[in-house]
Amino acid sequence: MPMEFRRLFGQGVILVGMAHQDGVTAKIRLGCQANAWAIDPGRPETLFSSLQEIAGLGFSGFEMGFRNVMQLRDAKEEFARERRGLAFFGVHIFLHEYDLATCVPPLDLAREVAEIGAELGAERLIVSGGPAGHATDAKAAALNALGEQVRRFGLGFAYHNHGPEVRGPEPEIEVLLAGTDPSLVGLLLDAGHAFRAGIDVADFVGRHAERLTGVHLRDFRSGRQVPLGDGDFPLDAVARALRGKSWSGWVLAEEEREDGSKPGLSAMRPARLALERAFGK
Repeated sequence: MPMEFRRLFGQGVILVGMAHQDGVTAKIRLGCQANAWAIDPGRPETLFSSLQEIAGLGFSGFEMGFRNVMQLRDAKEEFARERRGLAFFGVHIFLHEYDLATCVPPLDLAREVAEIGAELGAERLIVSGGPAGHATDAKAAALNALGEQVRRFGLGFAYHNHGPEVRGPEPEIEVLLAGTDPSLVGLLLDAGHAFRAGIDVADFVGRHAERLTGVHLRDFRSGRQVPLGDGDFPLDAVARALRGKSWSGWVLAEEEREDGSKPGLSAMRPARLALERAFGK
């Protein structure tokens, strides 16, 4: 897609609202993270084989981490062939340490990843961050600045939470949503972290559907992650809440395990069936 068209398309979908930025239909789309597979950053063929399995499971699209995107800088044409018609939902920047002043990734890194992601056909850039404490105003301002920069590449932009942002009587995520520009910053809700923090996930997505660009879904039983649909996560209630808002974003199975294991098909196959039962094909 030519860059000028990407730029105009990206701006246009942002203007019609975060809940509808993935197209003109009101259909919830089913995707997954490629990180559920064992991908070697130095061997693109390991990524391509995961995409083959993702397509074979019937997912509409995928998300992957920025380190995998960086390795594709010189393999764009091969990546385009190997996508197999899958939508590239987004590229995710997750770091172990963030900018000390803003608690988000550095602007230079975000720009570099956004540029490469746009060339590869990504729909959006996603960033995680560290807990801001009393610096939520600085963090919100930094997210607005990142969203402004990312839009120049024709991409959408979303913040992805972890556990600290959704804990406590006044969760940081509520402050960030109130302090950021909805036309620049969407939310990719990690519902697994929210569920484990005691959040009523169905209520949350119902209240913030207009800010949601996607939802990461994981499941747990007795504190241990299990394939989606096999645990205690209220998947059906979340699906009803989203459908009740005529929401049209992405729901993505997240099967990357905290113990570092990569379950691949053994977890993604039942997760795909659970998503279909809850949201339809």
